[in-house]
Amino acid sequence: MNTLLLIAAAETEEPQATGWGSKLPIIPHPSEVITSLVFFAIVFYVMWKYVVPRLEAVYAERTAEIEGGIEKAAQAQAEAAAALDEYQAQLSEARAEAGRIREEARAQGAQIIAEMREQAQAEAARIVSSAQAQVAAELQQANVQLRSEVGSMATELASRIVGESLQDSARQSRVIDRFLDELEQADTAPVTGRVS
Repeated sequence: MNTLLLIAAAETEEPQATGWGSKLPIIPHPSEVITSLVFFAIVFYVMWKYVVPRLEAVYAERTAEIEGGIEKAAQAQAEAAAALDEYQAQLSEARAEAGRIREEARAQGAQIIAEMREQAQAEAARIVSSAQAQVAAELQQANVQLRSEVGSMATELASRIVGESLQDSARQSRVIDRFLDELEQADTAPVTGRVS
């Protein structure tokens, strides 16, 4: 049991440290600080000499690409805007042209309708005047035939009544004219209250 106590006592006792770590345990040893500064200077030099210029070159290249892309995008946008303006102008021009053509077609249609109406009216007037002339000619012809037939009938009737022949053309003509005049006057005279 004594041995156990000795072992336990030996374990509980801390060794007595001497040197830098025992006095200031948080602060590193000066040799470590110097070594770290030397290695830091070497790494800094290598980074400054080789890595940073490459990073700067890559950064400049990417910046140029981005700026070029922005310029290209702006140029493409300007071209698209110009194309849109041109399209709008062409579209408005086409609409104006279509409107002008439509108005010309309407005007031509109205003119054709007016010409056809005039032709139809002229044709109708010609047909009416031709029909009137034909009716007048037929009326004249019928009047002449009627006069000659009425005249010959009147002459024959007058011959029978008078008992003498009225074949003399002058006498016959006078009798016929007088008879027809009396007929015309009887047709145009107003009807009075005669009862037969």
